[in-house]
Amino acid sequence: MTETALRICPFCEATCGLTLTIDAGRVVGARGDRDDVFSAGFICPKGASFAELDNDPDRLQAPLVRRDGVLTEATWEEAFAAAADGLGAVIREHGGAAVGAYLGNPNAHTVAGALYPPLIIRGLGTRQVFSASTLDQMPKHVSLGLMFGSPVAFTVPDLDRTDYLVIIGANPLVSNGSVTTAPDFGGKMRDIRKRGGRIVVIDPARTRTAELADRHLAPRPGTDAALLFAVVHVLFDENLVALGDLAEHVAGLDEVRAAARGFTPAAVADYCGVDAAEIETLARELAAAPSAAVYGRIGTSTVEFGTLGSWLVDVVNILTGNLDRPGGAMFPCSPTAPAPRGHRPGKGFRTGRWHSRVSGRPEVLSELPTPVLAEEIETPGDGQIRAMITVAGNPVLSAPDGDRLDKALSGRFMDFILCVDPYLNETTRHADVILPPPPPSRSPHFDFALNGLAIRNNARYSPPVLPLDGRPSEAEIMSRLALVVFGMSQDADPALVDEQVIATTLAKETADPSSPVAGRAVDELTAMLPAGPGYERRLDMMLRLGAYGDAFGARPDGLTLQRLKDAPHGVDLGPLQPRLLEVLRTPSGQVELAPPALIEDAARLREAVARPAEGFVLIGRRHLRSNNSWMHNLPALAGGTNQCTLRMHPDDAADLGVTDTAVVKGAGGELVVPVEITDGIRRGVLSLPHGWGHDRPGTGQQLAAGQPGVNVNQLNDGSLLDPLSGTAVLNGVPVTVGPAS
Repeated sequence: MTETALRICPFCEATCGLTLTIDAGRVVGARGDRDDVFSAGFICPKGASFAELDNDPDRLQAPLVRRDGVLTEATWEEAFAAAADGLGAVIREHGGAAVGAYLGNPNAHTVAGALYPPLIIRGLGTRQVFSASTLDQMPKHVSLGLMFGSPVAFTVPDLDRTDYLVIIGANPLVSNGSVTTAPDFGGKMRDIRKRGGRIVVIDPARTRTAELADRHLAPRPGTDAALLFAVVHVLFDENLVALGDLAEHVAGLDEVRAAARGFTPAAVADYCGVDAAEIETLARELAAAPSAAVYGRIGTSTVEFGTLGSWLVDVVNILTGNLDRPGGAMFPCSPTAPAPRGHRPGKGFRTGRWHSRVSGRPEVLSELPTPVLAEEIETPGDGQIRAMITVAGNPVLSAPDGDRLDKALSGRFMDFILCVDPYLNETTRHADVILPPPPPSRSPHFDFALNGLAIRNNARYSPPVLPLDGRPSEAEIMSRLALVVFGMSQDADPALVDEQVIATTLAKETADPSSPVAGRAVDELTAMLPAGPGYERRLDMMLRLGAYGDAFGARPDGLTLQRLKDAPHGVDLGPLQPRLLEVLRTPSGQVELAPPALIEDAARLREAVARPAEGFVLIGRRHLRSNNSWMHNLPALAGGTNQCTLRMHPDDAADLGVTDTAVVKGAGGELVVPVEITDGIRRGVLSLPHGWGHDRPGTGQQLAAGQPGVNVNQLNDGSLLDPLSGTAVLNGVPVTVGPAS
């Protein structure tokens, strides 16, 4: 007998609601949930493949422990004991600071990934922390931190109300939106045009998103910051700056005006490969639109001037009066965001509180750049990484120079590697212990991070659809590891971890005069939390203390976890509202439009503009059926046009004599790759998708290994970083190309 159940999709940032079909204790199908308050039935091929993900025969069903050099299935008790022994030995001999941690992108899509890794890192006391953030969005964190005092004060385009949308370095029809949580982004773009609005896409490739736009500008990759600076120049030069209600809250206007003087459209035109007149038109249209929003993503982020470009996106939004107003770039309000406590100055944001041991790269948001991970393992001396914990990550494929990291993880320097991961992949094959979390149907879902990026405020919770069937939850796995690093037995009650967090949090809240529970007894509040798993108790606490919460009964109509359970299609919390003063945490209490570090970095950009553009540059590529490397192991996502090919303009191919196969060479190595000739990319630019390269032995993803592709990041030696954020330059990478012999 079949039945249905509701679940939020865990594949990407769109967070669409799904209706799952279950038969005989297995998920056998998925369709869009038409009643979902946020996604309204939208679904993409990734969501439709939920059953394949859940039932993938290559998912690990039991822990693996290395015995006599071979990874072998073990019981959970044996695996936890091996993890405790391995980590304990390294900590005793070298200290917790010798343990490195890498957190992959899927941590943003799980409850456990959001709640528990910070506790493990805190217990270790390590500064050797790495994540996908320095391969992705860290420049945005830095620019937000410097401008608003909070590195998580994300602005997103108000798609439902804007009249003029500029998309730069993003392909949301394929990515489903990124750092902008928006189901059916394509439908929202069509709605903009239906109501008379206009859309401009700035991208070196004619993507699916660009094809839907009113105008497409195709600059040379990596030049977005210069183009945006030229827009800023025009806004000042033609007296088009209009801050509106922002005027009394913005500092640094004159400094930005001065910094933009040298970036005239004519001065940057050759560097960007865009006519000066096109840049001038863009600036004038942005200023004239009733409402407008500039949205930048990975193409503006993972480049040489990623932090400058990310900053300038918001500078343009501010100068045109489009920050924090309907139809512009607005601040979402997550249901777990703290309840409003009035406008007050904060401590601000800074980087470089410590530096990497070998190359001296500065810390950003308590992380070091992932490209330095290999050297931190290889280089002997005080603070050398002797053990690694990875959670839902595959840095051998996602980081630059995977061959070097591959050798470092397998070499004589590593004493112990622990991976929390459902797959035996290119990274986890080096592990001494692998602890596989249960599949999505047997796990809860709440979007802690992605609700803070949503284009409409909402709250939704998915409890596990199927029982755990004897295995531990991901929350229990992570809690037991936390117990180990805090010096307790792995056999201790994992609920202790959550209860300690609850006690600490409520003690802090009740002591804060501005808290909605100020002065109340911790025991009283704790008793109001529901019985059940610790992660649910923590989520209920966060909701109750949050911006829409019931404040533990003080606001009876507010959110609780029970209210979300009673509303399985979600709770709509309304359109985005102006809330700049709530999120501002700069010491001055104002928007710092001209942070000194960014103004200083503009000099580096001026030097780049003066240099002639030469040779080929490489950019990445997203596909609707692909997001992370593990998706290449699902039949429904691995076919069709989701292929690892090198896209090249036909004139470039003809000049070089390239037909069906090419050799591409970069600082990190060379690749032989099939060629896809298309006029949908500008001359001098090559495109190769990320996440491929499944040709290493000893992995367990059979379908992916059967069509391995090549690892684009192997062309990159990791030496090119955005200096302000430590983010790897993954777009606009210099390469040479020629026909394969």
